Amino acid sequence: MSLEIKVPTVGESITEVTIGEWFKKDGDKVEMDEVICELESDKATFELTAEAAGILTINAQEGETLEIGAVICTIDTEPSAGSSSNSGIGADPQAGQDILKKSATTDAPSSGATGEVKEMIVPTVGESITEVTMATWLKEDGSYVELDEIIAEVDSDKATFELPAEATGILRHVAAEGDTIEIGGLICKIEVTEGGAPSENKGGSPSEASVPAQGSVSGKDTYATGHASPAAAKILAEKGISADEIKGTGKDGRITKEDAEKAEKKAPAAPTAESKPASKAVAPSQEAPKVAGSRDTKREKMSSLRRTIARRLVSVKNETAMLTTFNEVNMKPIMDLRKQYKDQFKEKHQVNLGFMSFFTKAVCVALQEWPAVNAQIDGNEIVFNDFCDISIAVSSPKGLVVPVIRNAEGMSFDQIEKEVVRLAIKAREGKLSIDEMTGGTFTLTNGGIFGSMMSTPIINAPQSAILGMHNIVERPMAVNGEVVILPMMYLALSYDHRIIDGRESVSFLVRVKQLLEDPARLLLGV
Repeated sequence: MSLEIKVPTVGESITEVTIGEWFKKDGDKVEMDEVICELESDKATFELTAEAAGILTINAQEGETLEIGAVICTIDTEPSAGSSSNSGIGADPQAGQDILKKSATTDAPSSGATGEVKEMIVPTVGESITEVTMATWLKEDGSYVELDEIIAEVDSDKATFELPAEATGILRHVAAEGDTIEIGGLICKIEVTEGGAPSENKGGSPSEASVPAQGSVSGKDTYATGHASPAAAKILAEKGISADEIKGTGKDGRITKEDAEKAEKKAPAAPTAESKPASKAVAPSQEAPKVAGSRDTKREKMSSLRRTIARRLVSVKNETAMLTTFNEVNMKPIMDLRKQYKDQFKEKHQVNLGFMSFFTKAVCVALQEWPAVNAQIDGNEIVFNDFCDISIAVSSPKGLVVPVIRNAEGMSFDQIEKEVVRLAIKAREGKLSIDEMTGGTFTLTNGGIFGSMMSTPIINAPQSAILGMHNIVERPMAVNGEVVILPMMYLALSYDHRIIDGRESVSFLVRVKQLLEDPARLLLGV
């Protein structure tokens, strides 16, 4: 029987794909679920797997563009006994299946196989998320998995999600680590079994299967052995250390975050006298000086979050009429107030009194007085918000994230400080939910904590304005005809000139300056 393999649906907005590369030749014997070619769309690259075992007949060549649903190849699932492909196993279609199953790490018990194959697709993880990146497989290909067991981690541009198994059986990977998959795309298959886990003793001696090695849970290397967790992998990449260079102390030898933090890059071995090639004496003027040092380079694939940040920043620069206006603030009144009451504040509310609560309260007052700064464009309409959802830019290990403080206009100083701390901790631990990062009507970003003196922050679309805070520096200032040394901070308001005029932007920033330099106004509402 001849089975037609068609171009699968790989995304709602994708209508055609291009044949990137054939991994099998016309007339080759293929096994079920074997990757036979690579397809390219305008958004991502996908692997096409064989839907049955048999002889491959290619219909479309590399470089051809096909519409979704078009026939890309056929597979003869009943090849003749005289077929020369793959050393004589082509006469029996089931033989290919048996070989494929034998190659798996763990086989399902023959008495428990149901014949059903559960296809797992990338679930919908948020309204604005259209694709995810396969971060880490926690269960290796061919391993036995239980229903609801966590088998993988996937990264979106906003958060990391765990993927649970949707059935009990043998896991077959479809997507590899690092692959980008659209929502609804196929990520893996599970060959459903019944009757519990398969035998661990197939193909090995009883002693190997039943007696764990000393200091090991399984008695042999597993997928986890020498594999770094996502947090550990990032730390190792920053240090320029390969996972092969260190030994993991986690379960089954997995490299933990602590292992990565303790790891040190090995110094390159000094060349011995014997290894140095003899060279002719050259006059100093004829040869450039040789400076010792490494000239190694490395390539690192951009994370889904980083790619999304890059795409959005470029989009904002291209699609908005962005301008920036500046002012400066005397921070001495706030610093004196914090110094006077910080101990009592912390004792009563169990949280430090920081600058963020003052800035949040000040911008909420100014936003309500200048509503255009708190608005956004939706098509041909301007949406005005009567609430202030303040986005706080936080630098996390995976990149910049912007969690939101909801209805900040009605919160007290201690409530704002506690919410800032809560969101910052979750951001750095990578545990922010989609809801905590969506929405927002205005953004605060504090480059001053890194020492920034001046910047022009980019608007956090679809918002229309962002306020940049900077480093506090003591500078000589003229006060009542005298030179006084004051702690000063530059403020930068970037705004969309399509809906915010110069009068509104400048007046907004002047009002924020007024409230910060006289914080009693925040308490009195004047």
